[in-house]
Amino acid sequence: MECRMDMRTWSRNFASLLALLLASACQPVGEGSAAETPADAIADAIADATAVEEADELALDDQVAQASYGIGYTIATNLESQFAGSLNNEALVAGLQDSLQGRERRLSEAEIQIAITALAQKQQEAVATRSADVLAAGRAFLEENERREGVNTTASGLQYEVIATGEGASPGATDTVSTHYHGTLIDGSVFDSSVDRGQPASFAVNRVIPGWTEALQLMTVGSKWRLFIPPELAYGERAAGSIPPNSTLIFEVELLAIDG
Repeated sequence: MECRMDMRTWSRNFASLLALLLASACQPVGEGSAAETPADAIADAIADATAVEEADELALDDQVAQASYGIGYTIATNLESQFAGSLNNEALVAGLQDSLQGRERRLSEAEIQIAITALAQKQQEAVATRSADVLAAGRAFLEENERREGVNTTASGLQYEVIATGEGASPGATDTVSTHYHGTLIDGSVFDSSVDRGQPASFAVNRVIPGWTEALQLMTVGSKWRLFIPPELAYGERAAGSIPPNSTLIFEVELLAIDG
């Protein structure tokens, strides 16, 4: 478990470095260091560029090889959602191989910075467009959902539907509770589910997203509600795992117990 966590941390740091690289490309030429191209498919690209034609032929019989493969695969997995489809893999492989083999760069620093700046702007525009589309779809969903019989809307904009009512007490903001939940996007995509894991989740009421904090204090132990949470009461403009920015979230929440 510790090694797995270390690898995730390593890859997150690598992703942060790439983001910093894109930002540095906006500096005037000559003020940044030499740039390297980010990779959306590093594992596949390196495999294509090496003498190993089939993955099954790669020898992974020592820890160095295993760690190297694991780092490459994890980086590619974590970066795929950020860079997939935006790069020329053939050029990416050439850049990797030129650097690894100590060959001279085929482009000047100025050319690289200009290209990376254009890529960064293109990605930012695409993200902004996707975020706006997600926000609009969520708003339309909530407007329609609000008109359904049995759906209640609070002053904050939280919508909820009572599936079952319990007879227990209601938790306070600083209480710790046990819950079962199933979370989806408005298209039905599951992003998290204690139900699927078969293990209830415990947490402090005031340590979760605002929509949850509000709803839990309205519920009683034994109750099961369906929550419809607008982005401003969820993760807002930031992504969270597989949840895109500006997402409206749907949860089925069962309040099992107040732990204290």
